[in-house]
Amino acid sequence: MIGSWIGFAIVVFLLTLGWWRRNRPNLPFGGSDRAATAWIVGLGVGVPIVILSALFVWADVFVINSTAAPKAGSTQMTVEVVGHDWWWEVRYPGSGVETANEIHIPVGERVLARVSTADVIHSFWVPELNRKIDMVPGRPGEVLLDAEHAGVFRGQCAEFCGLQHAHMSFLVYADPPARFRAWLAAQKRTAAAPAGALARRGRAEFVSESCADCHTIRGTSAIGQVGPDLTHVASRSSLAANTLPNDPNDLADWIRDPQHIKPGNHMPRLGLSSDEVNALVAYLDGLR
Repeated sequence: MIGSWIGFAIVVFLLTLGWWRRNRPNLPFGGSDRAATAWIVGLGVGVPIVILSALFVWADVFVINSTAAPKAGSTQMTVEVVGHDWWWEVRYPGSGVETANEIHIPVGERVLARVSTADVIHSFWVPELNRKIDMVPGRPGEVLLDAEHAGVFRGQCAEFCGLQHAHMSFLVYADPPARFRAWLAAQKRTAAAPAGALARRGRAEFVSESCADCHTIRGTSAIGQVGPDLTHVASRSSLAANTLPNDPNDLADWIRDPQHIKPGNHMPRLGLSSDEVNALVAYLDGLR
């Protein structure tokens, strides 16, 4: 930023000087064409080369190394993130926890994010926490997440990946360590038993319909691997990679016609009746 402001100031100074002396017979540093050419080449070509080269060396030697993935053993935990068309799979190795589109990390701890893709090139980017890193098929990458204070940080796929690229965002929750440990412990549990007849009907429909072919709910016979793990779906703040708020009305709209909300996603329109949709919403809304 400092380098860019220096270059900008030089350009503004020369433009102002040229405007001020536009009707004068001589240039301020000599009136010949040769002198003018020398100043143009020196300031317009030579100085930018020097400044940009210096900034490149600084970024390559210091900045990139300071934001790259740390050496093995220097982080306190690891989280795995897999990009899909068009959502994010999040795993916590060693815990059995899998979630989607939301990443929880403890404040003040260095977290190694191992990123990969299940299909095309994506790019993992949380601007307030670190630089972006491309997710290239067959080439896993690593980047450091290190939140200094509690908060919610928005992330985004920064590489055009298809029709719903713009609707492929996620949230990083930097929680105080005690709250993070409580969240992780809750996520380890299997799905809660449905409360009420409508929710029990929703569970029966979920495992008997096409839902179970694509989604996993731990503690049930649903073990699909195509879409997000829904074991604790109601604990998330959004649906469809931060496209909709996670409330019963929007959940019903999503189940009823996902292609209308997010065209091209891999969840089909199942043609469910209103009663079936209501039962599924009652069940899924209890999975906290």
